[in-house]
Amino acid sequence: MVIERVRQMSVEEFLDFAENSEDRYEYIDGEPRQMTGGKLNHFTIIANVTGGLQALLADIHCQVVGSGMLVRAGDARLLAPDVSVVRGEPETEADTRILLNPILVVEVTSPSSIEHDRISKREYYSDVASIEAYLIVDQHRVLVELYTRSETGWHIQCFSDLGDEVPLTALDCSLPLRGIYQRIRFEEESPPATAEDA
Repeated sequence: MVIERVRQMSVEEFLDFAENSEDRYEYIDGEPRQMTGGKLNHFTIIANVTGGLQALLADIHCQVVGSGMLVRAGDARLLAPDVSVVRGEPETEADTRILLNPILVVEVTSPSSIEHDRISKREYYSDVASIEAYLIVDQHRVLVELYTRSETGWHIQCFSDLGDEVPLTALDCSLPLRGIYQRIRFEEESPPATAEDA
């Protein structure tokens, strides 16, 4: 996920830096980290998840927030989920794009980010008391991982069938995989090698 490292800086310096950058950055332990650029599947899935959540939550006092908002995860970390959902009124740090109270965060993986999303980011998001669910969506195959917080830690459920629905208990709704992967075309696998290919 990290493709460039920049000098150590304060949160205030980072916010000024990120605001004036055309690229997307997170702030991890005092260091800005550039996010990898997404491809069509990545952005289509983000749009599908955003639209699906907005439709499901239209009559509930929730707000779906795009990737421009950062989420504070401790004093020295600002994360940039692809989608966030707030229940009730969004809370932000004064005059910044730092969101303080998401209940759900969503990451759409890339090949370089998947282990970071599953391990490091899950640990970082555990520092955000308001987050009750963390959704990881694979852009290269039908696979959605749902991490939900409980008193005993995080619990994972995996969904890999287009007929599945992801139960978002914290929001009293379920998100269908068919909607998440609408208009997504996966790269065709190469045919298996044969003796004639040798």
